[in-house]
Amino acid sequence: MRTETPQPIRLSDYRPPAYLVDEVHLSFDLQPNATRVKARLQVRRNGDHAEPLRFNGERLKPVSVAVDGRVLAETERTIDGEFLTIPDVPGRFVLETEVEIDPENNKALEGLYMSGGRFCTQCEAEGFRKITFWPDRPDVLSRFTVRIEADRRFQHLLSNGNLMEAGDLPGGRHYAVWNDPFPKPCYLFALVAGELDVLEDRLVTMSGRTVELKIFVDPGMAPRAAYAMDALKRSMKWDEEAFGREYDLDLFMIVAVRDFNFGAMENKGLNIFNSSLLLADPATATDMDYERIESVVAHEYFHNWTGDRITCRDWFQLCLKEGLTVFRDQSFSGDMRGHAVQRIKDVKALRARQFAEDQGPLAHPVRPSSYLKIDNFYTATIYEKGSEVIRMLKTLIGPEAFRQGMDAYFERWDGQATTVEAFIACFEEASGRDLADFFAWYEQAGTPKVTLKSRYDEAARTLELELAQETPPTPGQPTKRPLPIPVTVGLLDQEGRTLAFERDGQAVDETVVVLDAARAKVTLSGVDSRPVVSALRGFSAPVLLETDAPAKDRYVQLAGDPDLFNRWEAGQDLARALILARAGGKPDEVNEERYAEAVGRALADQAADPAFKALLLTLPSESDLALAMKPADPAALHEAREALRVRLALHLNGELRHLHTGLQDLGEFSPDAAGAGRRALRNAALELMAANPRSDIADIAEGHYRAAANMTDAMGGLSALMQIGGQAYEAALEDFYTRWKSEPLVIDKWFAVQARDPSETALGRVMGLTAHPAFDAKNPNRLRALVSSFANFNPARFHDPSGAGYRFLADQILAVDGFNPMIAARLVDPLGGWRRYTPELGALMKAELQRILATKGLSKNVYELTSRALGEDGGG
Repeated sequence: MRTETPQPIRLSDYRPPAYLVDEVHLSFDLQPNATRVKARLQVRRNGDHAEPLRFNGERLKPVSVAVDGRVLAETERTIDGEFLTIPDVPGRFVLETEVEIDPENNKALEGLYMSGGRFCTQCEAEGFRKITFWPDRPDVLSRFTVRIEADRRFQHLLSNGNLMEAGDLPGGRHYAVWNDPFPKPCYLFALVAGELDVLEDRLVTMSGRTVELKIFVDPGMAPRAAYAMDALKRSMKWDEEAFGREYDLDLFMIVAVRDFNFGAMENKGLNIFNSSLLLADPATATDMDYERIESVVAHEYFHNWTGDRITCRDWFQLCLKEGLTVFRDQSFSGDMRGHAVQRIKDVKALRARQFAEDQGPLAHPVRPSSYLKIDNFYTATIYEKGSEVIRMLKTLIGPEAFRQGMDAYFERWDGQATTVEAFIACFEEASGRDLADFFAWYEQAGTPKVTLKSRYDEAARTLELELAQETPPTPGQPTKRPLPIPVTVGLLDQEGRTLAFERDGQAVDETVVVLDAARAKVTLSGVDSRPVVSALRGFSAPVLLETDAPAKDRYVQLAGDPDLFNRWEAGQDLARALILARAGGKPDEVNEERYAEAVGRALADQAADPAFKALLLTLPSESDLALAMKPADPAALHEAREALRVRLALHLNGELRHLHTGLQDLGEFSPDAAGAGRRALRNAALELMAANPRSDIADIAEGHYRAAANMTDAMGGLSALMQIGGQAYEAALEDFYTRWKSEPLVIDKWFAVQARDPSETALGRVMGLTAHPAFDAKNPNRLRALVSSFANFNPARFHDPSGAGYRFLADQILAVDGFNPMIAARLVDPLGGWRRYTPELGALMKAELQRILATKGLSKNVYELTSRALGEDGGG
C-alpha cells in the first residue's frame, strides 16, 4: 500500500503563471545515453508578486544554472525530483540551464527518447519537463529557436517552424537551426533526428502561397506514405473551404515513429505519428487502416488552428482542442466517405467507449474539475463526447450562426491560450442566444436517458409527443440538472413513406424538438395517419433513447427510414432485444426468424450502399450488450448473441453466398469509399457465414484467405477462420506469420486476431503469446494488439469465471507500470466496470484492483485510475 496519497490538481485552484517565457533558445547535443540540453530563456515576472521562480524538471541531471550570465551556487537554487526553485530573481532576466538526459533508456516514451535508432519527442501533456527546466503548463507561450547537433548518421535534424541554417561540423557531425515564429506552449515542441526517407509534395493555398509538404518514414517506406500525403492535401483544402483556415508556415512535416504512446501528435509544423497511422499499401493495410490514416492525418492537421494557434489555458480545457478537432475530423470524414455511414461508425465508437465510461466509476465531465495525472484524461469523454457537444451546439443555433461563431473564435483568440467559456461566448454573440444552460454539457458527467411517448388523435390529426430526461448519478455528482437536448424527429406512415406535418404553423417533414426541462410536451398537427415516429435522427444527442413504440415500428424503419442512421438503429434495437431476451432465459424464436427475414429484405435493396449493408449485418457487440443487461452476464450474452448469429447465417445462407461470390474484388485495389464498401460487405457476409455449422464454410473461409489480393481480404479470411477454429485456422496463422514476420504493423494484426479468439483456449493462447519472440511489451502497438485487444474485445474469455483473465490483465498492468505508466494506466479500464457484472465476477475484478492498489511504488497514473475504479469501497 502507498504510504502517501497524491494530491489532486483542481480547476478551482487555477492561477495565472507567476513567470512567462517570451523567447527561448534550445541547443541539443544529441547522444543516445548522454544528450546535453542547453536552454536560454528570456523570463519575466507576470505581475507584481514576489514568488520564487519554480520551474518543472524531472529525470534531469543538472549541469549548471545561471541568471543573467552568473552561475548560481547550489545554495542559491534548489533542484529536487520535480522542480528547479530559485528564491530570488529580478523582474526580467535571462535564465540559462544545462542538463543531461538519457534518451535511449527512456522507456516511458515521454520527453526525448529513442525509437528505431532515432531521436524523437512526445511532450503532451507534461513531457517537456523531462527535457529541460520549464514552467510546464499550456498557458506559457514562447517563441522557440532550436539548434540540433548530432552525428551524421542521424541524417535529418528536424524541429518546429522554418529551417534557418544547417551545415557540417568537425568529427563527422552536423547541425541544423530551426525557428518557429508563432508563440506556442512547450507541449507542442518537437524534435526528430535520424535516418529517414522522405516523400515530398507541395500545395498552393487559397491565398496563392506554396507550402512544402514532407513526410519522413523508415528507409524504403516512402511509397507507403502516399495515401497519407493525399489525405493531408485534401484536409488542407477542406479546412480552407469549410472553416476558412489557411496553413500559416511555408513547410509542413510529418514523421512516422515505431514506438509512440498516442496515435499522433499535432506539434506545430512537425506532426509526429505512430507509424500504424501513417503507412499503408494494399498488401499490408486494411481498409480500416486507410480510413484511420485519413481521419488522423486530418485531425492532427486541423489542430494547427484548434490547438496550436489557439490553445488551452490549462489542461482542464483539453476538450476545447480535442473535442472540437474530433468534430472537425468527423465532418471531414463524412464529406470524404458519406455522412450516413460515417455517422454510424462514429456513434458505434462513442457507445463502445464513452457510454461505458459514463456508466462506471471513471465517469467524468467533458471538462473535469480535478485530476492527479492529466495523462489519464485523454478519454472518450474528452474526445468523442466533446465532439458530440459541438455537434449539438451547431444543431441548436444553426449552421450559419455556428460558422459565424467559429470565425469570431479564430479572430478573437488567435495566438492565445483560452477557455471553454470564451469559446461558448463566441456562439452566444453569433446566435443571440443565452447558452448558459447548454454549458452544463461540459460540467455534468453521465449519459442522459430520454423517454419518448406518443399519442395520435385521428380526429384532430395531431400527434402529441411527451419527452422526459433523467441522468443517473455519477461519482461526485449525485444530483443532475436537466440538459438542453436536441431531438430530431421525422414521421413515417405504416408503409415507410415520409409523412409531412405542421409545427408552429409551418409545413415540415422533420423538426428539432429541444428538451430543456425534466419533461416537455410537443404537439405536431396535420398528421394524416397514425405515424411511426423516427426520433433522434442522425443521433442528434449523445443520449439513451427509450420509446413506447411497438416492435413493428422498428421493422417499418428498418425497411425504409430515409434517415439511414435510424434505419440501422432500428435493426440494432431489434437484435439487442432478441439477444437480451435469450440471455435472460426467454428466447423468442418466432421474432428471431422475423428479424432474419427483415435483414434479408434489407440486403436485397439494390439502392443501398454496400458499406451500409455491411453495418446492417453486424449485430450489437457483446460489450454494447453488457451495458444494457443488469447485472451483465458475459457468458449468457455470448451464447445468446451466437445463437442469433447462427439463425441469421442459416436463414441468409443463399444471400450471403451470393454476396461473397458477387463482390469479389477483381479490379485494381482502390482505398476509396466505394471500393472499401464492397470489401466491407463481402467480408461481413463471410464473417456471418462463419457462424453457419455447415462443414463447407471452413473451406470457403480458407479459400477466401488464400486468394486474398489485399490485406483487408486476408484479415477477413483469417478472422472468419478464427471463429471456426480447427486446423485450417492454425495453418493460416502459421502462413500469415511466416509471410509477414518482417512487417511489425502486420504482425500486430496477427497478435490482435488471436487475442479476439472466442474459443475456450483463448486465454492460454494469449498468455503463451506474451512469451513469443515477436512480443515486446515495451512497444505500445504490440502491447495494445495483444493485451488490450483481449481485455476489451474478447469479453467472453476475459470474463472467465475463474478470474484468470483478470489476473492476467492485472499482472500486465503492474509489469508495464514499471517503465511506462501512461500505457499501464490505459489498461485499467476493463477492470473498472466491476459493479456492472454479476456479483461473482465483480468480486474477482475488484480483488485484482485491490491487488494493484496495494503494490508498492505504483505510479500516479495507475494509482489514480485504480483508486477511482474502486471508489469508496476499494481504498483499503
